[in-house]
Amino acid sequence: MPHLTASAAARRIAGGEQLGFGVPGYAHPLLAPAEWAELARPGTPLHWAVLNIANGPGSRPDPHCLEAAGRLRNARERALHGEAPDDTVRASGGRLLGHLDLAHGERPFDELIADARSFIDWYRIGGFYLARCPADRARLPAVRRLTGTLHALLAESDSADGGGRLVLGHGTHPYPGYAEAADQLVTFQGPWTDYRWSQVAEWTADYPPERFAHFVHGVPRTHLEEAMRVARWQGAGTIFFTDRNDRDGRSGQSDPFAALPSYWDEIVSRIGPGISE
Repeated sequence: MPHLTASAAARRIAGGEQLGFGVPGYAHPLLAPAEWAELARPGTPLHWAVLNIANGPGSRPDPHCLEAAGRLRNARERALHGEAPDDTVRASGGRLLGHLDLAHGERPFDELIADARSFIDWYRIGGFYLARCPADRARLPAVRRLTGTLHALLAESDSADGGGRLVLGHGTHPYPGYAEAADQLVTFQGPWTDYRWSQVAEWTADYPPERFAHFVHGVPRTHLEEAMRVARWQGAGTIFFTDRNDRDGRSGQSDPFAALPSYWDEIVSRIGPGISE
């Protein structure tokens, strides 16, 4: 099992928090229609999903992405306005996040804000996923400036209820100060062979599970229960597990998170209220 201090482990297992999905970015809706349809299906325990057209919003609105965004937004509205049982409100209330590539802190601020405005204007997204976010202390002030501006843009829009959601895609444990710069941090992204023996930073025990997300590829079906146990022990409330890996040609994608895992129905039933027709 991964290393945890005794006090941190006790904090993780005492709450029995419910896991949910964060989807780092499915393929274009034309290439992954089943994936996008599943996001809006009642009973899917979705926290959020990322829309990424061309490493960002693209140069103009994409009609297929507009349709997919609209379906997910409508599913969220139906759930939040009480047209479904309470467990499905929790499960189907997922936000659509726009993909902003920070290039480890190298992209200019103005470019990022321009992309953010396009996402809001065209797709009425409910937040942002800041991919390749830096993790070092020196870059923290720039990231805080960016997230502060993004929160202000979302607060001004009519699509981001509650001010929107910001997720920092570090993929590793960053300097602790990043926890105050956004709503959630991705503190692991990588293969199951690393995840099952991974260690959690002790400072994360000061925050609830909804502040952390883990993305793991190459998880065999026979190890799903173990993977969920690792996530709970390490204090992650949002996950995406898949048996695909970065050398898997089954989906025609090099990104293991671009398509559904082969055990999608099983993991949905284990985590959420189950798929309902």
